[in-house]
Amino acid sequence: MQQDLRLPGTMKAWVLDAPGELRLTQKPLPQPGAAEVLVRIGATAVCATDVEIIGHGEPAMIQGGLPFNRNFTPGHEYMGTVVGLGAGVDEFALGERVAVEIHAGCGRCERCREGMYTACLNYGMNYGGHDKGHRANGFTTDGGFAEYAVNHVNTLVRVPSGVSDEAATLIVTAGTAMYGLDVLGGLVAGQAIAVIGPGPIGLMSVGVAKALGACPVILIGTSRDARRLELGRRLGADEVVTAGEEDAVAAVERITRGRGVHYAMECSGAPNALNDAARMVSRGGRICLAAFPHEPVLVDVARLVRNNIYVFGIRGEGRSATRRAAALMAQQRFPAQLIHTHTFALEQVPEAIRYARERIEDAIKVVVKM
Repeated sequence: MQQDLRLPGTMKAWVLDAPGELRLTQKPLPQPGAAEVLVRIGATAVCATDVEIIGHGEPAMIQGGLPFNRNFTPGHEYMGTVVGLGAGVDEFALGERVAVEIHAGCGRCERCREGMYTACLNYGMNYGGHDKGHRANGFTTDGGFAEYAVNHVNTLVRVPSGVSDEAATLIVTAGTAMYGLDVLGGLVAGQAIAVIGPGPIGLMSVGVAKALGACPVILIGTSRDARRLELGRRLGADEVVTAGEEDAVAAVERITRGRGVHYAMECSGAPNALNDAARMVSRGGRICLAAFPHEPVLVDVARLVRNNIYVFGIRGEGRSATRRAAALMAQQRFPAQLIHTHTFALEQVPEAIRYARERIEDAIKVVVKM
């Protein structure tokens, strides 16, 4: 292995013990294998899914079960510098700054061969004597709340020059938005989109959709989201709607003069959001679900069928969408850095998690800087 000779033998890392219990400890420095690199982590963003994993376990799967008390390090939205190269790696060089996609599929199942590695059929089957080759950092293998991590070359995206470490953690978030728009069938310039929920993915969906030429871009939130809705305007939203002050479906009908939108990106996870989205899109329209309620919900399936409405669920940033999102950020097509609101040190990970979970000081994207 070619590596930076200054590397230590151990590293600081947070591990998850019982639900909600994080502990800072020392772990051996991981070693990259064939087609892998070692990354010195520069910054890790806190995602809502991290909060779910730390508190409830799913969708993480470690050694075939929930991640608790398994010496598992969470965190999946990170960037860093390449400091070690595994056997056969010539795609990247020591010293390059990279953002890291979450998923490296097994490469052998039907879904991976179709390019749908975020839906790998061997998800989590990468432990002990039953290693199918799948990796999902912070989900099925160690993640980014640590000083170093090993990553497959397929997951690496070069960070554009001029993009800060904190903003680079948002490349994957923007990639998730890009993937959602891809799954919707390819957003066409001039077509209308409604984005429901101004969280990080929703806000990035606004920026990406506008950069791709969508018009109008309509962002929908609640009165609690006043600051986020204003950020949405700065990211490119043509219209913002405050649900509660105005019926969101009626607002979309007003803005589109009764035609409805071509696409809806549902990023709120609200129980009735899918039904609302189905009333916002035109006949033959498309809905992408990037969030989900915690409990089963009633859905007006008859409306979906009668109006030939397509519904897609997405997970993560598949089909190399992150690379396209990074290109848009390199061209400064939207100011992704606007949603970074708070920074903490590695020793403060539990506090960073608390800020993100409780939206303290209206936190949007909280970043842990190494």
